[in-house]
Amino acid sequence: MQHTILVVDDEQAIRASLKDLLTDEGYAVETAETGEACLALLEPDSDSPVDAVLLDIWLPGIDGIEVLKAIKQAHPGLPVIMLSGHASIETAVTATKFGAYHFVEKPFSAENLLLTLGHALRERRLERENLRLMQTAQRDTHRIVGQSPVFLRLLEQAERAAASQAWVLIYGENGTGKEAVAHLIHEKSPRRDGPFVEVNCAAIPEELIESELFGHEKGAFTGATARKIGKFDQANQGTLFLDEIADMSLKTQAKILRVLQEQRFERVGGNKAIAVNVRVIAASNKKLEDEIGAGRFREDLYYRLNVLPLEVPPLRKRAGDVRLLVPFFLEYFSAAHGSKPKHIHAKALDVLEQYEWPGNIRELKNTVERMIIMAPGSEIQLGDMPPVILQSVGRAAPGAGPAPAPATGGGILDFGASYKDAKDAFERAYLKAQLEKHGWNVSKTAEEIHLERSNLHKKIKQLRIETA
Repeated sequence: MQHTILVVDDEQAIRASLKDLLTDEGYAVETAETGEACLALLEPDSDSPVDAVLLDIWLPGIDGIEVLKAIKQAHPGLPVIMLSGHASIETAVTATKFGAYHFVEKPFSAENLLLTLGHALRERRLERENLRLMQTAQRDTHRIVGQSPVFLRLLEQAERAAASQAWVLIYGENGTGKEAVAHLIHEKSPRRDGPFVEVNCAAIPEELIESELFGHEKGAFTGATARKIGKFDQANQGTLFLDEIADMSLKTQAKILRVLQEQRFERVGGNKAIAVNVRVIAASNKKLEDEIGAGRFREDLYYRLNVLPLEVPPLRKRAGDVRLLVPFFLEYFSAAHGSKPKHIHAKALDVLEQYEWPGNIRELKNTVERMIIMAPGSEIQLGDMPPVILQSVGRAAPGAGPAPAPATGGGILDFGASYKDAKDAFERAYLKAQLEKHGWNVSKTAEEIHLERSNLHKKIKQLRIETA
């Protein structure tokens, strides 16, 4: 792969000599005489993507330090090597402080300059590779796992949607895996090699969301010290996932609608129309029809997005999938925490399957991670499970929940267990719940449950209850 280097210097002779040197080494070279010309060449819609910058400190107009600041704000990963023939140590320190990769004094040695540039490009390649690996690992948590009929129907619909370019609207309760479905659609689509950019509309303050989505120009508002590239820019030729879109203001919804219609937008504070090719996937945990009726969501945007509606079922309606998801998360989080793989006792898995999971897959994932960290042994037992789950399943009537009640009569602790096993499991769950309730204060817990403190200590040891 040929790297492109941008040389920025007001002296034509230096630009020419550096261009000859770098061209001979196999680099593609762009040149600029001023800081303004440099920043224009680094525009996201520029035809010349740049891999590194050689930047003179002393420039007419915007000086090199200000150009460096602007570059690092708009392109934080882009290596910038500063050049100067009259710089002090203080200037070099300032340049490094603002993100310069290295500082080279004029007249420079061609060998040293090429060596520095080579190191900068290798480090950037490693950073990109690390980012790719992190994104791959992150995608592992979005893997689609399940074999229930309702879930298999969703997968079939998602794969059909992926083959098209139409907008997709994903419905589902919080934690059901809407983001994972959006990832799947992107990865199965013709845009799979393009970026997948996520925006949590509910997490961004109203006054910042337009800047987040469309970017802004320098000076657009107080604090806008440099141009910012927005999410639509970043998602060009790829997919933009707008999560919790119902939480956008009507004003922002109108701008989103315009971008969907025209495939172009303007940055905040700008007047230049920027063309993009973006597929939008939106998601909501609210019924948008109700939001339209309440005047909180635009009907025209709804019909624009609702080309391919998909509904992600809650975990309680995915019979049998908990038994597939638990081993997957056990393996994933054991590796993530650098621990030996842990297994789960069949009776504990039975309880997990009977639990209603109001927080859906997100709650299940967090529960499995917690048990991996807190369970003392290599096998997760009933007593290692969060008391809220044991208590919730225990309160359920026999036969309630996604799994049928055990033949022995239901409840949280029989499941074919011996009387002693059931008794120990109940004591463990009860004592853990009481200890958590009283902040793991043994003396206070013993007093509240009318048990001698020494006896409570014995029970904690006997039942292998790990104290906080």
